[in-house]
Amino acid sequence: MFGSNRSAAKAYAKVGLETGVTAASPHKLIAMLFDGAMIAILRAQNHMQAGQIVEKGQAISKAISIIDSGLHASLNLKAGGEVAKNLDALYGYMTQQLAQAHLKNDPAILQEVHGLLSELKSAWDAIDPQAAARAEVGTVQNFASVKA
Repeated sequence: MFGSNRSAAKAYAKVGLETGVTAASPHKLIAMLFDGAMIAILRAQNHMQAGQIVEKGQAISKAISIIDSGLHASLNLKAGGEVAKNLDALYGYMTQQLAQAHLKNDPAILQEVHGLLSELKSAWDAIDPQAAARAEVGTVQNFASVKA
């Protein structure tokens, strides 16, 4: 009568993800893309180690798709100047490397791309406008509590 607990958990996770995407700021959406690509790469590493070729290919394809259709597609090369051009080249390099990792079955290449994404995500998180606003509000609240 009811589906398995696993399908219920997947459905719940999907609803949670969709809700998170709907409520997310543009900045948060990019952060979610970084996270998704890094998770797909970690899954590909696990599948590679386990000798699961089909699953490895699917995980690498997902990472490439997120980088190409999400991160790369979100670039505005005209408005972004040199930074956008550099990211354009870097995202192209990452997708090429992921394809090579799949063909050569090389976990070191996956680790390299994961590291690049991790560094970009850290930089992206550091420029979060909402985090800066929250920090400013916290500073004002701390100042007010000290004066009181």
